[in-house]
Amino acid sequence: MQAAVTAFDPNRTMAADTESWPFKVTRCTPSIGAQISGIDLRDPLDNATYLALRRALLKFKVLFFRDQDITPAQHVAVAQRFGKLEVHPTFPHHPDHPELVILGRNDAKRGRENLYHSDVSWRQIPSMGSMLRCVQCPEVGGDTIWINMVEAYANLPDEMKARLEGLKAVHDFLPLFGIVIPEDQHDAMREKFPPAVHPVVRTHPETGEKILYVNEAFTTYLANYGHKTVQQYRIGFDYKLAEMELLQYLFRQAQAPEYQVRLKWEPNTIAFWDNRSCQHYAVQDYFPAARHMMRATVIGDRPV
Repeated sequence: MQAAVTAFDPNRTMAADTESWPFKVTRCTPSIGAQISGIDLRDPLDNATYLALRRALLKFKVLFFRDQDITPAQHVAVAQRFGKLEVHPTFPHHPDHPELVILGRNDAKRGRENLYHSDVSWRQIPSMGSMLRCVQCPEVGGDTIWINMVEAYANLPDEMKARLEGLKAVHDFLPLFGIVIPEDQHDAMREKFPPAVHPVVRTHPETGEKILYVNEAFTTYLANYGHKTVQQYRIGFDYKLAEMELLQYLFRQAQAPEYQVRLKWEPNTIAFWDNRSCQHYAVQDYFPAARHMMRATVIGDRPV
């Protein structure tokens, strides 16, 4: 049974570095990431701890917890504390908990998550956050990188910010997931999950921060580029090239190390990230070693 979620005030000022937390917080980089200790996620979160974790998530974008030997049921329970969980339409699920995605790679199956992406941005209502637990990982390799897309937007030149104002982008799951979905099911899946149109720059619903919200895994083109641009083109293909060049420029912002944090996994490590303000990249350098994870994803809100 899902625990009651205490209302979070979106107008609350972001926590200062000097805030007193009910757990230990160790920052990972100046831009993103914090390791949380002094908390046992097997235990139900009381309201004070829940609210503090939510503030920490908003401030640091991704939280890391070590040595959390939780059961699948406990994984679902702690993730549900932050909202309703989605059931992914293509990934395999835990047999007793459909909200838990099973991500398994081994010597017969190479990982394919090594693209900068925001989970399920192809949904009309993408996720609020994801909670990923390491079950088994290589002794070395298989790290994951998270990127602060608030900073990626903030550091764009002013003229680029003006150019992006009002632009919308199309996010589509089929170009990537169509590889694992039988071709005769593509039309049905396309009808069920049509491409979504989201702002290129979304506003975080809880902090008001501006976020660069396009990613190379799921963003396919700009929906209204022709309506927004005032540039003159020599001939027809100049126009399409300019659109694609703009998207590629925006995709590359996620690659800047200044916005990134990198986690070396250990069994029973949990990463919990704000999927609205982050992208991530799973490094595929461990094949043919085994790497097995479980992920619960919290449903979010429609980007605006």
